[in-house]
Amino acid sequence: MTKYQPQPPWEFLLSASRNSLQSYELTRLSHASNLRKEIGTLLDQWMEENAAAIVARWLIEQREHSLRAADTLADGVCASDNFFADAALRPPVNREVA
Repeated sequence: MTKYQPQPPWEFLLSASRNSLQSYELTRLSHASNLRKEIGTLLDQWMEENAAAIVARWLIEQREHSLRAADTLADGVCASDNFFADAALRPPVNREVA
């Protein structure tokens, strides 16, 4: 990675010829374009890593949910009791036609 220079070289810029300034401008634009490409690549990698972490979290929660359901069934509660317990927690749905 190149070293970041926060301030442009003012002495050079103020004394440079038109051709030198044009050359400097093109190199800065090229560098900016390369940075933009790097940022895009990094953002893509960041999104992929976050997506993988979210999938792992979802799998962890699904396994924990399955284990809790299996423990509940092992304690003598039947599957229909478990189903109706989940349904009782949901708010009623208004199915009226307006």
